[in-house]
Amino acid sequence: MVALDYDLNSIQEARDLARKAKEAHKKYGKYTEQDIDKILNAIVKAVVDNAEWLARMAVDETGYGVFEHKVIKNIFASRDVYNYIKNIKTTGVIKEDKELKVTEIAVPMGVVMGIIPTTNPTSTLIHNALCAMKAGNAIVFSPHPNAVKCCIAATQLIHEAAVKAGAPENIVGCISKTSMQATQELMHHEDISVIIATGGSAMVKAAYSAGKPALGVGPGNVPVFIERSADVKKAIRDIIASKTFDNGMICASEQAIIADEPIKDLVASELKSQGAYILNSDEATKVARIVMTPKGGMNAKFVGQTPKIIAQVAGITIPEGTKLLIAPLDGFGPGYPLSYEKLTTVLALYTVKDWEEACHLSIDLLNLGGIGHSFSIHSQNESVIMEFIKKPVFRILVNTPSAVGAIGYTTGLTPSMTLGCGTWGGSSISDNLGPQHLINIKKLAYGIKDLELGATKNTCTPCEINSEDIAGVVRQVLKQLQLQ
Repeated sequence: MVALDYDLNSIQEARDLARKAKEAHKKYGKYTEQDIDKILNAIVKAVVDNAEWLARMAVDETGYGVFEHKVIKNIFASRDVYNYIKNIKTTGVIKEDKELKVTEIAVPMGVVMGIIPTTNPTSTLIHNALCAMKAGNAIVFSPHPNAVKCCIAATQLIHEAAVKAGAPENIVGCISKTSMQATQELMHHEDISVIIATGGSAMVKAAYSAGKPALGVGPGNVPVFIERSADVKKAIRDIIASKTFDNGMICASEQAIIADEPIKDLVASELKSQGAYILNSDEATKVARIVMTPKGGMNAKFVGQTPKIIAQVAGITIPEGTKLLIAPLDGFGPGYPLSYEKLTTVLALYTVKDWEEACHLSIDLLNLGGIGHSFSIHSQNESVIMEFIKKPVFRILVNTPSAVGAIGYTTGLTPSMTLGCGTWGGSSISDNLGPQHLINIKKLAYGIKDLELGATKNTCTPCEINSEDIAGVVRQVLKQLQLQ
């Protein structure tokens, strides 16, 4: 027997996974809502029971983030997500309009492909699996190569629990031989119906170019404006809690503080007293040099790292226990690397004279790579808050930690680990992804009025054609069509 090269093996595995998932879906797509709910309950229990084990695997394999916070994310992505989606109708009749006599029937999409990032691997996989299966679909995952072991473990856990609860074999699958070729093969495979792309911009664009429906997410260069009426102590507490949560790896975490000029000193004082270290110009340059790439991207080595590690490599001295590194900036763009998205424990800091200047700066920062994603504001002034609903984002988060607010942990938004950025951010959805985005909807429509072809008065006086002549022509056309 001829041994296949690794890339050929990975392509074959992708094809096998897609075909097996298709066969599983032929059975699963006929399950009732009660059948599906029983399976989802079993999955959630298994994940919650093993949330710590999965979190430890993710931290050990990727080297990113905080173990305790990944435990929280795993539980959130299972229990919290399930409690929100369990009452969403995704099978059978989901809506009836008795007046218009239209009935809507949910139909599964088929086999979903999920592209999983290295930043939030297990929690994203868990969330996407629950949403896909709630909608009656099978799902196959393509994980980042640096997170393949924890993703396989999560997939096996979900699959075992699902099958024991009555799901067909292969309802959930995951590529173990990761490669770009395998991912491309899965994206283009005829048995894949839709793609959920959570990852870097290049991967999301590749998913959209695969020639089939895709639900992608974009980067989130989230500005946070602390307006002069804000409770500054709480605002800083929220920002630090958000940016240090899993060391800043949620794409909705704050990236730049914009301080209103009258409270700038209070903001700086609170940052220091609550454990942040404000870098001087030379220190900020050293941090930017290692954390960012020349093109404005992040150096992967420093994703989800602590200030201590960043400072050691940058060659700067910071106080023991520092929670965040703050870099004051007076500009943005290529000459200011830290004005871009930083999925780690580093924040930019700006000062503006008023809310209007904050509006303009926010848009400038979002244009660097966060259009459509999220914006955060701390304020007690409702009229100012309402001014910011005009910003080109789909999540305006008020007086809450941005990272966990955007995913629906501290807000009433749909609990989700996949956040759409709408057409502004190159995404097909502007909402937090849920099972409602993974169904097709049939419509049964009864006739409610007759087609009237009789004579009517011609009210168009410039027209020479008689309405009776028009009706006669219509009757002749219909007669011809019946004869064909």
